[in-house]
Order: sequence, then C-alpha cells, then structure tokens
Amino acid sequence: MEWIARGIDHFQRNVFPARRDLFEALANGQNPQVLFVTCSDSRVDPNMLTHAEPGELFHLRNAGNIIPAYGDGYGAEAATIEYALNALGIRNIVVCGHTDCGAMKGLLYPEKLGELPAVTGWLKNSESARRIALSSHASHNESSRMRALIEQNVLAQLVHLQTHPSVAALLATRELNLYGWVYEIATGKVMAYSPEARRFEAVHCEHKPGQGMVACVPEFVATVGVAHGD
Repeated sequence: MEWIARGIDHFQRNVFPARRDLFEALANGQNPQVLFVTCSDSRVDPNMLTHAEPGELFHLRNAGNIIPAYGDGYGAEAATIEYALNALGIRNIVVCGHTDCGAMKGLLYPEKLGELPAVTGWLKNSESARRIALSSHASHNESSRMRALIEQNVLAQLVHLQTHPSVAALLATRELNLYGWVYEIATGKVMAYSPEARRFEAVHCEHKPGQGMVACVPEFVATVGVAHGD
C-alpha cells in the first residue's frame, strides 16, 4: 500500500494546490452533467476516457455495468439512478461496456464461475443478452460471440433502465438522453450504438462551418414514453 500513500502525498502536495479553486467550489456542492454507468473493471477510467473534470460525471459502477429492472429489489443501482435524476437533475445517461469483460466471460461460460454464487446470481440480469448473442452468433467464433455479448449487454441494460420510474417519466417528456457505448481497451476507441445503423459505431468529432468541433455521439432510442403529435 506504500504506492497509494505516495499517491496521496503527491495529490496533496502538487495536484490539490494547483486546482484549489476547483476543489473549494466542489466542497459547496456538485452539478454533474452525466450519469456514467460502467463496469468495476480497473482498466476502465471514465474520467480519463472522457477527459472529464472532478464533479462532471456521476458514477455507477458494478460487475458487468448491469442495471436490474426496477422492482427487482431496491439496491444501490435503483437508488443511484433515482438520486441522479431527481436530486441532481442529470439529464444524460451513458451505459458503457468494455472489451475483455470478466463479467461477460462468466456469463458466456457459467461453468467457469466456480464458487462465486453471488456473481452467478447477479449475472442473471444479463440473461437476455446472453441468449441473443448466442442465437445470433451461433456459427461464429468465440471472439465474435464475446463481442456480440458485450454489445447486447449494453442494450439490455438500457432497456432495463427504462423500467425505472424516474427514467420513464423523463423519457415521456423527452427530457432525458440515453447512450450505449463500448470502450475498446486495446485501441482506446469508444463505439456508440446508432439506432439508425443498428450497430455500434466509433464516436468521432468533425469540424462544421460556423460550429467548430462537433462530436458525433448517437443517442439510444428509448422504447418507452408518450405519443407526440410532431
């Protein structure tokens, strides 16, 4: 643990003094813009990935970036979502999976979980993703099936997300944006699900006349909400 202590010392001696104004402002409250749902995997760093400052992302992390459907117990996920939307006023939610995900490996090969009953039970929240990936990629190799599972899991959790009342209410009035991403650890790419293309495509930025740098981040199309006349 010595390296952690040295890291704290570096933060207190160098990082904090250089950003004192930011931290003093954050001491009075937070105003994050995005609820970022991702895996607990140590290789995934949402702030580094998005270049976000402290206070800009509200994190929800667990094994497999899973969001149980509402009503399956009042756990940390439901409480975090409710607080993010109703107390903090967040209006953007990203569900971000990643390559080489251990949770997805366990889902695809449950026999390898061994003496991990809690993990086995938790991964039941992704059973629909497993079945879709296996049925649609039955003749594909292991790598293709794993990639399909990682992507399908992101989409499955976005569907679960919409069963939460606080989410459904904001979607009904078009006040909430949902995004499904997959982070590629080896390449640094972020792939976002495009409803129009019905596949994950690389997030990119482009220059547009009069607008400067504009990011292309497809929004997930919600399946719940009220009918609109426009």
